[in-house]
Amino acid sequence: MTTQLFERALVPLASEDDARATCRAIEPHLPDDCELVAVHVIEKAGGAPDKASVEQREEVAEEIFAVVADRFPNRDVATEILYGTDVAETILDHAAAIDASVVAFTPREAGLLVRLLTGDTASSIVNETDRPVLVLPEPDGE
Repeated sequence: MTTQLFERALVPLASEDDARATCRAIEPHLPDDCELVAVHVIEKAGGAPDKASVEQREEVAEEIFAVVADRFPNRDVATEILYGTDVAETILDHAAAIDASVVAFTPREAGLLVRLLTGDTASSIVNETDRPVLVLPEPDGE
């Protein structure tokens, strides 16, 4: 049995701006029967003090999910707050856990130095997965 590419789409979102861009980019590709799962990863510092409290970061996640709900008012969107020390690994583990048919996102801009110091999440998602990944460009002029 084959699985449609857009049967269950896992959509990782980093910020409200990212949610707006990703929703604009993915909307033309979503069939009506696609299950949309929006996730936000709260990165844990792995023993070091976190930059903000978990509660503050969960509030940010809910604001991100509100952007998705506003963009897709007639679609049932599942939302999940994930926690992990490695963002890409956390996303891919969740994709496997929910049997996502595709992971779809718009890449975040980051300079070379930032990618070298923090790792390149987008590259890790693309290269370390066992399922299709759709990297969407932000629609022109938006």
